[in-house]
Amino acid sequence: MSASAQDTLSLLLDRAEGERDAAAQALHAARTQAQAARAQHGELSGYRQDYQQRWTQSFAQATTMDIVACYQSFGQRLNQAVDTQGHVAQHADQRQERAREALRQAELRVAALRQLIARRQAEVAKAAERREQRATDEFAARAHLRRLSHA
Repeated sequence: MSASAQDTLSLLLDRAEGERDAAAQALHAARTQAQAARAQHGELSGYRQDYQQRWTQSFAQATTMDIVACYQSFGQRLNQAVDTQGHVAQHADQRQERAREALRQAELRVAALRQLIARRQAEVAKAAERREQRATDEFAARAHLRRLSHA
């Protein structure tokens, strides 16, 4: 393998490793965002449950229609917030999965390039070994001819 071909493969490997590292960072960020979104969804769901329990206890006592209307209005907005956050968490999980797949693909590219480089280096080493063997054989043949001619 020529020096320029080896340099090209090394450059490609460096670039692939950089892309892999960027994909790993993107996965880490996506994982963090997904965890935060799920945690926030859990907190909102818990708050909604607490809110409903408090108001259920309050309804056991006499309340006015205005208070019931406020409860229902806030409850609807809280339900919307929980649903919206659930969608945000789902999208964050999907982004995390796409980032995981991108990292897997980048790691495969790095591994393939490393294999190619190793294969090329083995070919170069084998060719050098063959050249050396030919040179040794040629030297031995000349030495033998010299001995025959001196004898």
